Amino acid sequence: MHILITNDDGYLARGLKTLADALARVARVTVVAPDRNKSGASNSLTLMRPLRVNRADDGFYFVDGTPTDCVHLALSGLLEDAPDMVVSGINSGPNLGDDVLYSGTVAGAMEGRYLGLPAIAVSLAGKPGEHFDTAAEVTRRVIARLQASPLPDDTLLNVNVPDLPLAQIDAIRATRLGFRHKAESMVRQLDPYQRPVYWVGPPGEAQDAGPGTDFHALEQACVSVTPMQIDLTRHGGIGPLQQWLEVL
Repeated sequence: MHILITNDDGYLARGLKTLADALARVARVTVVAPDRNKSGASNSLTLMRPLRVNRADDGFYFVDGTPTDCVHLALSGLLEDAPDMVVSGINSGPNLGDDVLYSGTVAGAMEGRYLGLPAIAVSLAGKPGEHFDTAAEVTRRVIARLQASPLPDDTLLNVNVPDLPLAQIDAIRATRLGFRHKAESMVRQLDPYQRPVYWVGPPGEAQDAGPGTDFHALEQACVSVTPMQIDLTRHGGIGPLQQWLEVL
């Protein structure tokens, strides 16, 4: 099996190295990752300039672009041998609920799914995070299960792992995305020239975090595995919308 690995923390990130080492024991691994931290890049694709690719001493490719750029480049021009799966991570910090709208980690996996491959996004729910080996082992087990019993072709898995030793993980649960309160206000500061600069505020606390959600699973020392899809259409709303539009 040939696995393409990317992330949004950059090619020097500890989580990426841990994941690549773990999966290299069971598969052929190719790493194509951003040259720097691209957290929050979402599904952005670089269109107005060319991408540059370099290769590190450990064989990792690093790209001056986003996670989406990395996967798109790997699957449509860089690699001679097509991979069988895309795994994005291990992110330092969780990607829960509406985090997935902004996450470069999830976006990297989503690009793989969009281009026709099974895809997994993996995050360690601790920052800076300690037990990346736990998340790597969970990922290995999920991949083994996918090989033995594939899920529907359009499935994208978003995996969040508690920052705990493997022995302290209680279970692996199928979950839905929860929801956060809105993010806190922007943080205003002054640069050395007394000009205002602004930092995006911290994410909001969990709002919809009851049983069955990804938030709740982590609180219970469980791994959260959420099936996602690329189609964002609210299918149940098409009929009512058509009726609403009739007056136009």
